[in-house]
Amino acid sequence: MDRSLPDYSSVRPAGGKRSGKRDRILGIFLRQEGHLSADDLFDVVRREEPGIGRATVYRTLQWMVDADIARKVDFGDGRSRYEASYRHPRHFHLICTQCHRSSEFLSSDVEGLMEEIASARRFSATRAVVQIYGTCDDCRTGKTTAPIDGATTGLVFARDALRMAIATERSGLEFYTRAATLTKDQRGRAVFQNLAAEEGHHLGVLEERYRELTAKDPQLESRPTFLFFKGAASGLFDAGTEQLRGGGVDDARALLIGIKCERGSHKFFKRYGERFEDSEGKQVFLEFADEERAHLDLLIREYRSLRQRQGRPRMRGRAVAKKSEKPARAARPARSARSARR
Repeated sequence: MDRSLPDYSSVRPAGGKRSGKRDRILGIFLRQEGHLSADDLFDVVRREEPGIGRATVYRTLQWMVDADIARKVDFGDGRSRYEASYRHPRHFHLICTQCHRSSEFLSSDVEGLMEEIASARRFSATRAVVQIYGTCDDCRTGKTTAPIDGATTGLVFARDALRMAIATERSGLEFYTRAATLTKDQRGRAVFQNLAAEEGHHLGVLEERYRELTAKDPQLESRPTFLFFKGAASGLFDAGTEQLRGGGVDDARALLIGIKCERGSHKFFKRYGERFEDSEGKQVFLEFADEERAHLDLLIREYRSLRQRQGRPRMRGRAVAKKSEKPARAARPARSARSARR
């Protein structure tokens, strides 16, 4: 997929003016893949722009770091390297101290912990670097693992995004199939059955898309994981299915559990999809977020309709959200279910 470069034309150094040389260095840097040292970048610039000196390249690199256009990383070999910040959201590195190769990964769990710590200390974080040093599997075992670098990064990202979407779709299919068997209200049961059918159809589409993607690279399946999102990796509806298995869940409670699952799935895929650059992985995340939003709206409408059919006051959107997110304050059947599990 062709990727358009971001527009940094309005970014200026503090107190500085626009520089034609700086703009050319910036353009060259953004076209590169992987990590570059200052000397690497100078060599590339010199081939395209022989009149630009080394000092200008070094100053521009520092300006790009200060402007959060580039990230500076240290792989333990005595040379700092740089990568473009726009290529994907904040990510982290595993660095081998023997071969000095790095492997990137992105983790919502690590990000969440850093944000939690900064918030607890009322610290306004502007930049974070997580680097894990040790010995890679190749150096320990002598085998060769297909790396994640350059053009393969987009394929690995799309692979992991599809794996998460497939896992979530499978967990959604199981949830709605089970909910349909528990629901006594005929209309509510039909809603769950239709959602289960949709999940099954879309699961087939995603699996076919995954097969087409892996056909592009024979080594794609064996390349290291890039996206580490614990909940999404096992399916975002698993917790909801466990609640259904616990028993004592009435029709309204089943809908509220579904609402909570769909809301969490929508927020997750939308949040991270909006952070990524244009790529197939981004497209997977945002498409899935839209689908989950549609399911969420359907479940909220059905929950309100059920309450009206049962002769209960209609709840507003915010009240539905609070009710679905706080099971401890839900209807009595939910409390009896917990008692039964004890």
